[in-house]
Amino acid sequence: MSRDARWQALLELLVERGRLDVEEAAAELAVSAATIRRDFDQLAEQQMLVRTRGGAVVHGVSYELPLRYKTARHASEKQRIAKAVADLVAPGEAVGLTGGTTTTEVARALAVRSGLASGSPALTIVTNALNIANELAVRPQFKIVLTGGVARPQSYELVGPLADGVLGQITLDVAVLGVVALDVTHGAAAADEAEAAINRLLCERAERVIVAADSSKLGQRAFARICAAESVDTLVTDVAVSGDMVRRFEEAGVAVVAV
Repeated sequence: MSRDARWQALLELLVERGRLDVEEAAAELAVSAATIRRDFDQLAEQQMLVRTRGGAVVHGVSYELPLRYKTARHASEKQRIAKAVADLVAPGEAVGLTGGTTTTEVARALAVRSGLASGSPALTIVTNALNIANELAVRPQFKIVLTGGVARPQSYELVGPLADGVLGQITLDVAVLGVVALDVTHGAAAADEAEAAINRLLCERAERVIVAADSSKLGQRAFARICAAESVDTLVTDVAVSGDMVRRFEEAGVAVVAV
């Protein structure tokens, strides 16, 4: 197992459990205790965790796993969701993309979708996510508009009044949202209020709103509300979504695509 894969596994275990012992982590990952101690020390230096006697705990009460360590979660589902979302985008449209692992997969699916290989532009992509802009900037057929703002290291998203200023001057055909949670009653939500504010503005500037979320995020609540469920036109999720959940979203006026 590579160091990056090991760190990802350690951080995911830490988020799930809140605390990890060296011996426990070594047994789970089938590596030596010395390796885990070294990993914990290096992650602590990056302020990714807090070192304790014999182990580690999460860094602070509002710990949020950075984007680069989330990519393996529900990876196959996110790739299927991303392809389905990309198929809902028409050539020539202006598309808003929020940050997140699923929307990053949507960007990649758009980049390789047949029918979008040429155009002037084939798509206009508006995003506040530095990593998405970086991946798509090499595609000459896409016009990339990156908002201003202050970068959040956890998600690579730009937030704040500088981003608000750009988004207030444009209109979009479709906004594609990555969310932490989506519930019929409580709506779409993010973990951070600044990210939620930018995502909300993207929704307001768009003709239609698509939420791209794997089924683990449905029926959940999160701290910062983005928009009501009724503001979402289409939910693209995976086939593990329950029939009752689909029915509830459809009754709220949300078209559900399960892939």
